[in-house]
Amino acid sequence: MSVRRLAQVQPASFAFSPATLKRARELMTHFPAGRQQSAVIQILWLVQKQEGWVSEPAIRAVAELLGMPVIRVLEIATFYTMFMLEPVGEVALVQVCGTTPCQTRGSEDLLAVCQRKFGPSNHRSADGKFYWQEVECMGACANAPMAAINDYYYEDLTAESFEKILDDFAAGKKPKPGSAIKRQGAAPDGGPLTLTDPKLYDGSLAKKIKIPNLPGKPPKAAKASA
Repeated sequence: MSVRRLAQVQPASFAFSPATLKRARELMTHFPAGRQQSAVIQILWLVQKQEGWVSEPAIRAVAELLGMPVIRVLEIATFYTMFMLEPVGEVALVQVCGTTPCQTRGSEDLLAVCQRKFGPSNHRSADGKFYWQEVECMGACANAPMAAINDYYYEDLTAESFEKILDDFAAGKKPKPGSAIKRQGAAPDGGPLTLTDPKLYDGSLAKKIKIPNLPGKPPKAAKASA
């Protein structure tokens, strides 16, 4: 397990925005009386959506809101890799999957793009717009290689298509997430390859099928005429 530490440089303070605080208090009501601390992960996530990352003053504010020891909130924030513990890019947080399925499909080319454009992993770019890191499997193996940018997945990438997406973000655009080769979900590239006969779905084939009598089951008796 990697060691995750808080950033050396911390802001002087943290304050919940009115919208964040309202949502946090609402989440606390989702749990039985005395169990409001169970909302800690959700509230830390709200903090990250507000600030982009989770700072030490924010951890203290969450602990105070929930009536928890600060160390317990710190343990949670440093355990889950979904929480960023240092400032991220103003434009995009880029997370490139480097696990085996993506690696065998070219993720090393995507990592090379990030290294060339932004510098070492787990750091912000020189202009402060991007922060990138290599991460473990994000569950989109069928559409490898892929990367998560902010809240969305970009899949079936090549070095060229990935760099184009990053350049679009840098230009203030919002590239459409999903497959770079326009595949539907995780369907085969080019469309379905099996069960493509329309007769399987229009009912015409089913009408021609005669269901035989099951072994040991007597045939249906003919209806008596009136």
